[in-house]
Amino acid sequence: MASARNSGRRRTAASGHGFVATCVRVAALLLLLWVAGFLLFLLKLPGPAADRTTTEAVVVLTGGPGRVARGVEVLRANLARRLLISGVDRQVRPAELRDAAEIPPELFDCCIDLGFEAETTRANAREVADWVRAHGFLSVRLVTASYHIPRARAELEAQLPADVVVVADGVDAGLPLLAMLMEYTKFQAAWLMLRVRPV
Repeated sequence: MASARNSGRRRTAASGHGFVATCVRVAALLLLLWVAGFLLFLLKLPGPAADRTTTEAVVVLTGGPGRVARGVEVLRANLARRLLISGVDRQVRPAELRDAAEIPPELFDCCIDLGFEAETTRANAREVADWVRAHGFLSVRLVTASYHIPRARAELEAQLPADVVVVADGVDAGLPLLAMLMEYTKFQAAWLMLRVRPV
């Protein structure tokens, strides 16, 4: 009788150890996949669009240096017809932004729109998509930091009609490794959310 009880305890303990070992292996595999995905994310970060690439429109997502200047450069080179700067702080006056970015008044008045509603990447995508649809554009150049392009593009393409072409134009913006890990995690979360709960 005692022998049977001891045998039962040993089987239960072995079963428990097997479950824990399986959980550890699964966790290790998930971690390995996450690290591999992060390395791939770093290797595939998009740079600037190819020289002389043209689109009907160009959009800039605010939040870092060089982005607005890049969008204005594209517009001045006649590589796009109109520019939207999305996510402008509501306290910023248009003339202040124009002067700070050294945009010629005639270019600013004719061809540049400001979006003041977006405070997140998803809101940027919504603001940009509404603007693209309002103007009937079928191609748009997306200007933001290179590390931000994957998440911004995923959010934007989820909001746009399927026939609108998005061209990535990444602005170099070096980040510490920890910040890059954070952005990669945000990208993964956005990717998963768009599949679980599409826009």
